[in-house]
This record gives sequence, structure tokens and C-alpha cells, in this order.
Amino acid sequence: MPADNGFRVLRVHLDSGQGEVLSFGDRTAALGGSGLAAELFQAYGLPDERFDHPEQPLIFAIGQLTGFYPLMSKVVCGFTSPYHDQYAESHAGGRMALALKCAGFDALLLTGKAPVLSCVLVGSRRIEVKDIHFLAHEDAFHTGRLLRRMYPESPGHRSIARIGPAGENGSSFACINVDTYRHFGRLGAGSVMGNKNCKAVILQGDGNQDIPGGKEYRSLFKSIYKDVTSTKMMSKYHDLGTAQNMTPLNALQSLPWRNLQATQDSRVESISGEHYADEMLLRNTACSGCPVGCIHVGVLREQFADQHRFKYSQVAYDYELLFALGSMLGVTDPSSVLSLIHAVEKQGLDAISTGVALAWATEAQDKKLISVQDTGLELSFGDAETYKAAVWKLGAMSNQFYARLALGVETAVQSYGGEDFACVLGQEMAGYATGESYFTLQSLGFRHSHLDAGAYSLDQEMEDIDPDSTVRFLVQDERARCLLTSLVACLFARSVYKQETIAQCFKALGFSQLADNLELKAEEVQKLRWRARFRSGYRPEDIRIPKRFTEVQTWKGAIEVQRLDEVRAKYQQAIKELGAPEKQGA
Repeated sequence: MPADNGFRVLRVHLDSGQGEVLSFGDRTAALGGSGLAAELFQAYGLPDERFDHPEQPLIFAIGQLTGFYPLMSKVVCGFTSPYHDQYAESHAGGRMALALKCAGFDALLLTGKAPVLSCVLVGSRRIEVKDIHFLAHEDAFHTGRLLRRMYPESPGHRSIARIGPAGENGSSFACINVDTYRHFGRLGAGSVMGNKNCKAVILQGDGNQDIPGGKEYRSLFKSIYKDVTSTKMMSKYHDLGTAQNMTPLNALQSLPWRNLQATQDSRVESISGEHYADEMLLRNTACSGCPVGCIHVGVLREQFADQHRFKYSQVAYDYELLFALGSMLGVTDPSSVLSLIHAVEKQGLDAISTGVALAWATEAQDKKLISVQDTGLELSFGDAETYKAAVWKLGAMSNQFYARLALGVETAVQSYGGEDFACVLGQEMAGYATGESYFTLQSLGFRHSHLDAGAYSLDQEMEDIDPDSTVRFLVQDERARCLLTSLVACLFARSVYKQETIAQCFKALGFSQLADNLELKAEEVQKLRWRARFRSGYRPEDIRIPKRFTEVQTWKGAIEVQRLDEVRAKYQQAIKELGAPEKQGA
């Protein structure tokens, strides 16, 4: 195979500070993004070792369409998760995808462990591993500010991914902050980076990307751009963003409140997308290559102790953050929610897991399973100031209790009890208490994510769908999303990038083989990811649904436990078939 057909992968050996450029696979016949990350993990991952083994790879991958079409703006991060020591994926936007593309690479592969806390600096003609031990335990925002001053080259084309104290300390839900407002949030990628003594990755997109000539590409680009900007396909993401989900999910009795002790509360309006847009929205911003602007940035006004001065901060919010640090904690003051988001961001914690973990801790303290001696605080639903103090303790892993909680709620319940009300579905739940399809998907799905497939929509749209049809939908919808995450497209654009349009995109760039076999290629990626997960130890039968989820009341009434069990059993079988080892000679 000619070398120039391969994906261009930069491998950085953190222990030696050396880099090498690899030609990997065949980019004319295999998909990038999720597919490339899984292939790289298959080649370089250590499925029988823990996440903190120095040679476990940390992978950042993009796709063949990155930079060529609107909303091809995401990066896939592949790694071994500290939650379960199995292969995992997380996705993030920002400037990272375009910066990696313009630096001339399809993927960045980090292996080894730096001897001191370091940052990796990559450009089209530059690879460095720099000592930044003086930034140890600095928060994610301060780290970003200092690195921008230290490395001012290529502003606007540069991306800075960094971790906060939580990643250095080894929290299972430490995230990687990307360009301030985006994150590799779930399943603990920040701790993988911290374990490698890597505080930051700076990508300087200082090279060029040639744009195809000819009418076919220009016409297709214009058509997609028009669909994205001039129709209603994407308008909701610009107007109110995902924060608009607060009110309708509350009306459907599907919004978790106070550790899922309720699914509806009349106070939702004060933390609704409409309220933030009317009273607190400062501006919209967007990832590179996206004309939509779904990132909603609110203004936070905080008073100093002397009562005469104020501090103003810009804080991005969306549905998941308003759920996790608002309704899940019973916090309904809109400024207090922004203040909590800001505190979580500084520590470099995943906001969803943080909110759910603190909600469990609050109920556990109410039930006398843990005490003030454990928490150092009187946790109370609605008390944002106390929760802010708890966020710092959680990021710092300041005592035995917070050290255990930082490894995940499931780890904490092993020591303190309270498993019945632990809102964990593979990892701390996302904000959709919609019913049996969703509880099945997040508990057993590949990323334990509400975005693995549209199960939350299925629960809302079809009340009487049978278990076989439910599982068939979950498998097929996941496969369609595997295609999008291999491009790598923003999943908000799934209404724009239907399979026919994707085929046209590939053909306009000269990838006819991929264009003609999209269904097959998507299935290959789906199976490849599941094989990597099962090979690293996944046992879906070991994952349980805590009792709290069977006590939920939605607009449809009580959860049907028998149906939930049936769907879960059939979905377990389906993913085991997807993850079965490839037959020799197949």
C-alpha cells in the first residue's frame, strides 16, 4: 500500500520527548474519527492493563471530511477509562479538529509518561514536550491563560487542551478542557492525561489545507451551508441551545430533581433556557468550522467580600450543565448555577458526574450514611455556596471520602452504602429520566451516553414499542451515529448529514470507495469499537440498574420493570454479537 494512502498519525513518546510520524492503515478505504481511534487502540492499546499503565495510549483522531464541510468540527478521544479499565471514547469540539488538520495530521497518539509535568506542542513543523512543572495544580482557566501568553504563535488557529487539578489528582471524572468552552467530558480522559504527566496539548494549526476545485464540491458546500444556516434544521441550537430542553422535559416529568427524588418541579422556569436567554446570555460562539453558534455564554456577576466590587465571568451553559448543577442539586437561582458551573470548570471535572455525585452525597448525608466528619460540610439541596466548597474538595480529593467519591459514585457506595439511590447508569446519569429505552441505553451502551443512540426520543415518541423493535432501533441508530463520529461531524448535524449527503461529500473529495460502502463501513466501525470494549474486559451482565430508576414516575406513569429487564436482556445479547471476535479468514 502506498505510504500516502495511510492516515498521517503523530506518535509522541512522552518519556523521551521524541515524536515520529506514522502512515497508518488506508484512509481511502477506512473511516477516520471513531474508526481510526479504535484501530489505533487495537494496534497500541494494552487491553489487559489498567488505565494508568504508562504505555496505554491517549488518542485524538479526526476524519477525512474535517475542515471541508460545515460542522465537521469534532475530535474523537480514545483511551482506557479509569472508571472500568476498558476502552472508551469521548468527543469534543472547539478549535482542536481544525488545528490538528492544519498541522497536517489525522491523529495524535500519546504514549509513555513524561518525567515532569509537561505540555505537548505540535505544529506542522514543530514537535516539543516542554517542562511546565510550575503549573502543577493550577486550575484549567488559569492554565489556559498562561499557556496563551507563553506560546502566542498562531492565535485563532491554535487549540489548547488542558486539565485542572482533578486530572492531576486522578479523579475518575476528570475532563480535558478544550479551548475554554468545550470538553472531553465523560469517562475520565483528564485523569489519563494527568497520569501521563501531561498538563496540556497545544496544537498550532500553522499549515495549509488545500480546498478541492471544481463545481461539484463548491455546489455541495453551498447547499449544506444553506441547510445549516437558512432552514429550521439547526436553528434551535443557535436560538436557545440545548438549554431549551429544561421546560419540556420538566413538563414530561422526565427532568431529574434532587437526586432523582422527583422528575418535575414548578421552579424550573428560573433555570430554563428562556430565562437565561432573556436575562443572562452574553453571546453565542462556535467551534471552528461551524456557522451555527450553539455555545451559549452567560455573564456571571459575583460580589467580592468587601461588598463594593464585583467580578464578571463568562460561563458557558447548556442543558446537561443546568440539569446536573441545577435541578439535580435543587439549585434554582440562575446565577448560582452559573457560579457552580464555573467552579466545576476550574477544577477540570465533568459537570454531569460532579452534579450527580454531589446529589448522591447530599441524600446519603440526609440518610445518615455519611456525616459532616466525612464531607466537612452540611450538604443541603439548593445550597449552592456549600456545593461550591464541595466542588473544590472533590477536585482536590481532599480527604478519604472525597477521594472515594472522585473515583465514581459506585466506588463510594462500596464504602458507605446508598446504592439504591445512586443515580449511576454505567457512569453518573445524564439528564433524561424518560423511561426504559433510555435507562437500557445509558447503562449498557458503548459510551454510557445519552448520545449513543436516540433512546430518550424513542421513549417520548413511542409508548408501546415492543422490546425487539426497541433493541433493533438502538443498534441501527448507534450504527448511523458511528458514521457521523467517524467523519467527525457534530451530532447536532445529524438531520443535515443523511447518508446520501455524506456519500456526496466523500465523492467530491475523491473517496469513491468510502462513498459507495457507507453502510458497510459504519457497521465495521460499530463492531470494531465493541470488540475493543469487550476485549478490554466489558461484561454487560455485571451492570445493574439502581432501585431509584425503577421508582421513577414519568408522564406515562411508573417504570415497567419487567419491560426494562426484557429490553436490557435483548440489548445485552445484541451488543455481545457485535463485539464477538472476528472470525479467522472473514
